[in-house]
Amino acid sequence: MTTEKIFDEALKNILSEDEILKDEPMKHHTTFRVGGPAEYYLRPKKEQVAEVLRLCFTYQKEYLIIGNGSNLLVSDKGISGVVIEIGKQMDEITVDGTTIYAQAGAMLSKTAHAALEAGLTGMEFAAGIPGTLGGAVRMNAGAYGGTFADIVSETTYVDQNGNIKTVKGKEHDFGYRHSCFSDSDIICETRLMLRDGDREKIKSEMQILIEKRKTSQPLEFPSAGSFFKRPEGYFAGKLIMDAGLRGFQVGGAQVSEKHCGFVINTGDATAEDVTELIRQVAERVKAQSGVTLAPEVKL
Repeated sequence: MTTEKIFDEALKNILSEDEILKDEPMKHHTTFRVGGPAEYYLRPKKEQVAEVLRLCFTYQKEYLIIGNGSNLLVSDKGISGVVIEIGKQMDEITVDGTTIYAQAGAMLSKTAHAALEAGLTGMEFAAGIPGTLGGAVRMNAGAYGGTFADIVSETTYVDQNGNIKTVKGKEHDFGYRHSCFSDSDIICETRLMLRDGDREKIKSEMQILIEKRKTSQPLEFPSAGSFFKRPEGYFAGKLIMDAGLRGFQVGGAQVSEKHCGFVINTGDATAEDVTELIRQVAERVKAQSGVTLAPEVKL
């Protein structure tokens, strides 16, 4: 029996048949709606994560962890190795007083709604972010003056060797789009510390921020959100606009006319289109302003 067959059989001892997909098109699992096939696409439950990682380690399988695929651009050639989805199979949310315990696959919109229902304030900023909690903690996602560094108190994760670990408070090492977690770690559950608030005020604030997103961002097109990190002292979108690149297009990929910080898929974009577009955008911005743009989206 080949090593590949042995790996397949070992996977079947951990996961059910519908939790193991082979040659799965990644365009179905990213908000950009582009990307070639993943050799293995796995959907483990919380109690299966450590076993899956140990298996990948044993058989030297490279792996990529994704949530909602909202900050990800996958090559047209796809991904060799294993993609591990932390999604609906890991999205339990529990509220206890002013504390929310949520698994990493919970959508931010669902978690923010749980906070609203409990009359808890502090998470309004996240209501419209189209990602999962694990991804948001991993990159310290933020919007409209709030970040996850403000509300995360404890996180349980599995490291690349399959060891279950916990970090608390300052151990998260939060910074701008940064935390202590490596690309090899899988966040399983996070504890959020919120505050008692007025439910109507919380609801109103969430609605205001969601409306701001709708009016200022191209939500009607597939994208990965703001494509570039914010350069210190600048805004990426304004630098791109000032370089005359509003609406600039390569194939099916386009700099959004509504918000120049967004690269959108107009319908038939390939990853190659997006890659070439961002290369030219970065080159033009550098020539115009002397500022180097770095991708926020994981390539």
